[in-house]
Amino acid sequence: MYEAILIAGFGGQGVLSTGQLLTYAGMLEGKHVSWIPSYGPEMRGGTANCGVTISDSPISSPVVTEPTSLIVMNRPSLEKFEGSVVPGGLILVNSSLIEIKATRKDIRVYYIPANELAEELGNARVANNVILGALLELTGVVSLDAVEKSLREVLPAHRHNLIPLNRRALETGAALVRRPAAARAG
Repeated sequence: MYEAILIAGFGGQGVLSTGQLLTYAGMLEGKHVSWIPSYGPEMRGGTANCGVTISDSPISSPVVTEPTSLIVMNRPSLEKFEGSVVPGGLILVNSSLIEIKATRKDIRVYYIPANELAEELGNARVANNVILGALLELTGVVSLDAVEKSLREVLPAHRHNLIPLNRRALETGAALVRRPAAARAG
């Protein structure tokens, strides 16, 4: 198993913490992992992305230039990174904030209304975990249980009360892509 995942959006959308969750979950499952963040100088609202590689064998380079999966949380990220996904790869689009469609026909695309679903759960800040749940369901890269355990490492202690909500967000995203018409795979 080998997944090179690129997660991209604006700062404050949980892009980097999503990458950390995947990385910790991979470590919990005994896999080889790497995580490289990249972000602008702004605290919130600037660009942010990270590359995560999870593999059953040693990773030769931690840099993700040809992702097998791409999560995009905003339109500029879709426009910038769509072309870098390997043929046959996967793109998860936050359709709450991205009104355009991916243009490639040689990849799988799912449109996840992550912000709307997070708001229905009661907290817009879990949108990243809605879309992460969809990724877990579609790729099986790590288990949902391992990601839930990783929340204890990524969230500060005073936010551990939000772990059940984050679990529901992960489950919501996973359930959405199990219903083929719901996420309108492209």
